[in-house]
Amino acid sequence: MHIHGYAWLGEKQTLDKESIRRPPPAQAPTMHSPAEVADRYRQAVAEFPATDVPPLQTAHWLIKPATVIRGTWEESKEAGEWLGLQLIEFAPRFASAQDREVTRLVLLVKSAVERLTWGGDVSLGHYLNGTAFHSVALVTCSPNRSRPELSCPLG
Repeated sequence: MHIHGYAWLGEKQTLDKESIRRPPPAQAPTMHSPAEVADRYRQAVAEFPATDVPPLQTAHWLIKPATVIRGTWEESKEAGEWLGLQLIEFAPRFASAQDREVTRLVLLVKSAVERLTWGGDVSLGHYLNGTAFHSVALVTCSPNRSRPELSCPLG
């Protein structure tokens, strides 16, 4: 097992577009499907694989192209260090003063390392000052505990 890291910084408005955060359904809509279902399917086929917007399910990062991976680690402690650096970098911009508290950030990293050790995934998101959102995820691979059927994007 290894761990991939993903990060995204963007407008909350983009994150709210649920259609680009869901992979296309396994089966294409039929000609009898409502038009909005067919439109949603076309949008998902075109946008989901091409965007680095966080998916609704953390394990679905593994469906994204390998180019969106920000780091890969064999050890959960190393992945946790990267997570800590992400949090430290963006914490001054967190909209919530509570989310900026150092003790809270340390506990988030410690909890993440523990979860990764047993094969769980980690997904964190914070609103930033203004209208921005920062998302960071650590996803176990080969296999993923919650979605073992998903293959590793690195082959």
